[in-house]
Amino acid sequence: MEAFLLSTGIVALAEIGDKTQLLALLLAARFKKPVPIILGIFVSTILNHMAAAWVGHAASAYITEHLLRWILGISFIAMAVWMLIPDKLDGDMPLAEKIGVFGATVIAFFMAEMGDKTQIATIALSARFDSMAAVVSGTTLGMMIANVPAVLLGDVAARKLPVATVHRIAACIFAILGVVTLIGL
Repeated sequence: MEAFLLSTGIVALAEIGDKTQLLALLLAARFKKPVPIILGIFVSTILNHMAAAWVGHAASAYITEHLLRWILGISFIAMAVWMLIPDKLDGDMPLAEKIGVFGATVIAFFMAEMGDKTQIATIALSARFDSMAAVVSGTTLGMMIANVPAVLLGDVAARKLPVATVHRIAACIFAILGVVTLIGL
């Protein structure tokens, strides 16, 4: 349960103001079709985070526990610093005209998540916890918690959320998790 709850909370906070949340806002404003956008985010997140969790789980099997603790601790602290750097969204969505809003959302979100904070967090969480299912379920729920309101509320949500404050809170959580991992609690 710890893996699920921690994964959900970390990703939900990390996703606020992230480029994929900005992508959700863009898609919502452009297409005004929330259901295929939300379903596309869900499918894309499951696929991306399953792959990320597999990488984290596989890596943990080949690395000594001591080295893994250092890698994870430093990774979590690096994530804390990264949380303080604002994301920007660039690019256009001509793909939606060819494959529809759902297909474009799946592809755009999958690609936007590559190397993103939440994907790196999923790798690290999966390396730390034994249950890949709990991590993927938690990170997927965290993505949905952050992105569904963005899709449903569009630009209103973007203007009302104190993104900098949320990023600082997430950075603190990552930093604490990093320090706790390093000292081996």
